Amino acid sequence: MPDKNYFIVGSYKQQDQYKSFLPSKINKPYYWQDREIDVLLEQATHFLSELNAFSNLIPDVDYFIKMNVVKEATDSSKIEGTKTNLNEALMPKEEISVERRDDWQEVQNYIEAMNWSIKKLDKLPLSIRLLKRAHKILLTGARGSYKLPGEIRKSQNWIGGSSLKDAVFIPPHQEEVPELLSDLEKFWHNQNLSMPHLIKVAISHYQFETIHPFLDGNGRIGRLMITLYLIYFGILVKPSLYLSDFFEKNRGSYLDSLTRVRLANDLDQWLKFFLVAVAETSKKGKLTFENITKLRRHYEKLIKARISAKRRKLALQLLLKLFSTPTVSVKNISQILSVTFPTANILAEEFLQAGLLKEKTGQARNRLFFLWEYIDLFQNIK
Repeated sequence: MPDKNYFIVGSYKQQDQYKSFLPSKINKPYYWQDREIDVLLEQATHFLSELNAFSNLIPDVDYFIKMNVVKEATDSSKIEGTKTNLNEALMPKEEISVERRDDWQEVQNYIEAMNWSIKKLDKLPLSIRLLKRAHKILLTGARGSYKLPGEIRKSQNWIGGSSLKDAVFIPPHQEEVPELLSDLEKFWHNQNLSMPHLIKVAISHYQFETIHPFLDGNGRIGRLMITLYLIYFGILVKPSLYLSDFFEKNRGSYLDSLTRVRLANDLDQWLKFFLVAVAETSKKGKLTFENITKLRRHYEKLIKARISAKRRKLALQLLLKLFSTPTVSVKNISQILSVTFPTANILAEEFLQAGLLKEKTGQARNRLFFLWEYIDLFQNIK
C-alpha cells in the first residue's frame, strides 16, 4: 500500500507580496489508507442507489424534483450568507421586501442556473464550459454581476479577511488556473482511473473549491457540479441528490474538512465527511419522497371528497402543477390550467375550504395561496 503522502495536495508559492496555494494536479490514482472509507463508501453507495431507484419509480417525480431544486438553491445560497428562506424563494418578487430582494434574486438565479445546467447535460458534456455558462446565469443581474459572470478570473482572489494581507486562504494565482481546470476536466473523463465515482466527485469538489476559478459564486457552482457529475455519469437517473442542506447544517465541519486537506495533507478526512453527507442525504431524500407519496394520496382523497364533481378533473391537474409551483395566485391558476379567471377563483376557494391551500394574509388583491403541508415537508427535513 503506498504511503499516505502518495497524494501531495500542493504547496504554497511566493508571489509579490503574498503566498498563494498551488494545488497538485489530481488526474491520477489515489489510494486511501483509512479503511473506514471503505465502509462509508459502501453505505453511501447503498443509500444513493435506494434513492435513485425510488425516485425512478415515483409517478410524476419531475414535479417534485423542481421543489428539490428550490430547496437546494436556498440552502446552497445560505452557506454563502444569503438570508432568503424557502418560503421567500417561492414568492414572486413584488412580495419580497426591498431590502431582501438582492438575496431573493441570487436564489432565483441559482434555480435558473441549476435547471439550465441539468437540462443541457443532454447536449453538453460535464465540462468547465458548462460550469462557466451556469456561472453566467448565476451572477447576471445579481450582486455579483460586476465580477465577470461566466468568465474565469483574471486576478488574484482570496477567502476570509479584508485583503491579501490578512486572508485566511489565497487560491492559486490566476495564471495557473486554466491548467488546473484542464486537469480537473481530464480527471472527470479519465476512464483509465479505477476509482469509484463517489470518490472522484468528492475529490473534484475539493479541487474546484481550492482552485476557486471565479471571482464570486465558487461555492454554489462547486456544489452544483456534484449533482451534474452524478447525473452525467449515470449514477443518478434523476437529479434527486442535493448536499447543501447537509453542508449548511454542518457548515463548520464542511469548511474544516476542506481546509484540513490543505493544512494537514489529509484528503481522507474530507472523503469521510463527503461520504457521510451522501449517505445521510440519500436516506432523507428517500424518506421525503415517501412522505410526498403519502401526502399526494391524502390530497387526492380530499379532492374526491371536497371538490365539486364538475371541477374534480381540473383540481387533480392543478394539484400536480402545485407540486412544482406550490405558491400561486388566482391569475397563476388561470394560466396554468388555461381556464377563465372566475373558474380559477372558484377552484382556489374550494382548495382553501378543503384545507389543501392556505392564503397569505394581508392581501386584499392579488391573493397568494400556498400548498402548506407540501412546503412543510421540505422545511422540516431533520
